[in-house]
Amino acid sequence: MVPVSVLDLAPIVEGSDAAAALKNSLDLAQHAERWGYQRYWVAEHHNMPGIASAATAVVLAHIAAGTSTIRVGAGGIMLPNHAPLVVAEQFGTLESLFPGRIDLGLGRAPGTDPTTAHALRRTLHSDPDGFPQDVLELMSYFHPEDPQTVRAVPGAGLDIPIWILGSSLFGAQVAALMSLPFAFASHFAAAQMMQAIAIYRASFRSSEQRPHSQLMLGVNIVAADTDAQARFLATSGRQAFANLRRGMPTTLPPPNREFEREVVPFRGIRFEDAQSISIVGSPDTVRADLEAFIERTRPEEVIVVSHIYDHAARLRSYEIVAGLA
Repeated sequence: MVPVSVLDLAPIVEGSDAAAALKNSLDLAQHAERWGYQRYWVAEHHNMPGIASAATAVVLAHIAAGTSTIRVGAGGIMLPNHAPLVVAEQFGTLESLFPGRIDLGLGRAPGTDPTTAHALRRTLHSDPDGFPQDVLELMSYFHPEDPQTVRAVPGAGLDIPIWILGSSLFGAQVAALMSLPFAFASHFAAAQMMQAIAIYRASFRSSEQRPHSQLMLGVNIVAADTDAQARFLATSGRQAFANLRRGMPTTLPPPNREFEREVVPFRGIRFEDAQSISIVGSPDTVRADLEAFIERTRPEEVIVVSHIYDHAARLRSYEIVAGLA
């Protein structure tokens, strides 16, 4: 089995609040560290009532301060929302506080709806298509080759791994041409996954710092002691996703048996037709499905997200997955 990591959206569940969500995130991170997970990433989303990680760098400081060895990072920072210098300073600060443990994943989407994206704009003319140039600018603050008028303090001279995130072919191309690791969002946008993998690997430019490509794939996993229990727990995520598609994002609802029929078995799906990569079941079911997924895609790492209403059940799901690695 390849290394396995955690992707946390700091879910706010129905009837609770952001304070409880952030407390649960730290608790999960501490368990993940003990269970041997590779890294713990938090995602930037805005104006989402069910996600508490909007101030991503602040949340990462909270997680890193409460752990000691697991890598902690952004999966990711949505770069069109921020000036590259500010991101360099934030993550330079994190790396200074928690040396050797910080990752920086970068995406080009705003991570929200168009109205909120407008409210987040860093300029009146922020252009998502300028993402590659913004990445290069950000990298220059960490590794300035020439004396610069503007320096990232903290930031300059620090070795912070940068990942490119993507849910389309564009991210694969950017990561390959820049010789950077690539994390594909197959947990919510799987249709182009196989094509993106092929483009990334075929186009990857080897460098002294990174001679080989490095691919991470996102997977939704809901694991429980039985298939039936897992299918029931998975209905929370199905409801939340349905609400999001209708343009009505909500907090994460409790499980509902009315949605069990929408939990599609992993085996037999065509990746090219899948909306997401989701594995649901008992330890034996999850093991078989995850091994089949890894065998076909050959990633260097997988990162797991689990939309589960009950915190104890979410911990149990990640514990089961850790036991498979």
